[in-house]
Amino acid sequence: MNFHVLTLFPEMIGTAFSTSITGRAMASGLITLNAVNIRDYAEEKRKGRIDDYSYGGGAGMIMQAEPVYCAWKAVTENLQRPRVLFMTPQGRTFDQGFAQELAMEENLVFLCGHYEGIDQRVLDEIVTDEVSIGDYVLTGGELPALVMMDAIARLVPGVLSNEDSAQTETFMGDGLLEYPQYSRPEEWHGQLVPPILLSGDHGKVDRWRREQSLLRTAMKRPDLCGGAVLDKKDRKYLREAGLEEYYKDAL
Repeated sequence: MNFHVLTLFPEMIGTAFSTSITGRAMASGLITLNAVNIRDYAEEKRKGRIDDYSYGGGAGMIMQAEPVYCAWKAVTENLQRPRVLFMTPQGRTFDQGFAQELAMEENLVFLCGHYEGIDQRVLDEIVTDEVSIGDYVLTGGELPALVMMDAIARLVPGVLSNEDSAQTETFMGDGLLEYPQYSRPEEWHGQLVPPILLSGDHGKVDRWRREQSLLRTAMKRPDLCGGAVLDKKDRKYLREAGLEEYYKDAL
């Protein structure tokens, strides 16, 4: 997986992405990062300035089309028309399913805006996907890009040391939240690890974890319940726990 980021702050991208799991994945060659400074493509006479006033008036400055276009062209000239993701609150909401879709790509280009936005003409010409990480406004597109890159990188084979972990985390499978987890010691601040987890009965442990996922999803994210794929044991548990109303669209 190759990440290309068009940004005014390449050091911000490089510093954050070169640590922890993604840093190790880069060191092993599983993923690569190419953070490109859009300012390098400004007209020489403007000495690195890439913004200007907005036609029609209004507060703030607009990133010009030409430097963005030239940066994109330099990055993609040897690639087969990769997807270009523009970070904007107006875009498709990023979720785990979208991350899985993007993880299938060989190259991804992230375009990070600043100021009051980017000239619409270059967006119309180069952007394939407008993407949002939530209904709020940030200073620039770098943080959303990093969030997306982290989520996508985790799905690249070999990036996680435990191959099963990417498949058993929250929002994987049928969209239920992950069950609670515990580690040593058995007692901490007067709280005990649930006895079932110490039983050694893997079947009962799996069933307990499934029921905890059903319960946790109903309590914390009931909006996700309708997408659950339920079996007979799930339905029996929901009846006994009084949770059927939450899962009525899935029953």
